[in-house]
Amino acid sequence: MFCTAALAAAIYVFSINGYVMLAAKNRILSADEAADLKDVDCILVLGAAVKPDKTPSDMLYDRIMTGVALYKTGASPNIIMSGDHGSVDYNEVGTMKAYAMDAGVPSEAIFMDHAGFSTYESVCRAKEIFDARKIIIVSQKYHLYRAIYLANALGIEAYGVPADLRGYFGQYKRELREILA
Repeated sequence: MFCTAALAAAIYVFSINGYVMLAAKNRILSADEAADLKDVDCILVLGAAVKPDKTPSDMLYDRIMTGVALYKTGASPNIIMSGDHGSVDYNEVGTMKAYAMDAGVPSEAIFMDHAGFSTYESVCRAKEIFDARKIIIVSQKYHLYRAIYLANALGIEAYGVPADLRGYFGQYKRELREILA
């Protein structure tokens, strides 16, 4: 009985994940394709870990640089840096903004969402707080499917650009977590 229930649960979870991926796959674009979109309200760069020395993790650095590259191609005049700033000594968005500015993005083009504690919250706040209706989401590809799906479910016209500029340690665990999410 337990094995049957476990098998049914696994099939259910993988079916939902497959549905989410299928629903979003045509909205994952290359940077060049995203630059050709018209009237994009913002580039939404999703947060990731910041190291104890206040530098971005490899995943976060790649997200920031992909967002900067999109900004420089004219994909949108605005970037929202959304991440965790839930404590005084941990600030993803501050790190994100500093690196983007060092790469040539003017401060006035960068908006900071300090309460982007989850993908859902980041996408929801892009709509509700920043009034975004058409966005380009930047994250690693495995994460974009769910982010795009959530945005579209919230009534946002969303596209994604993968920030997979290298391999990442522990990727298998992140992909398994994403399936469960």
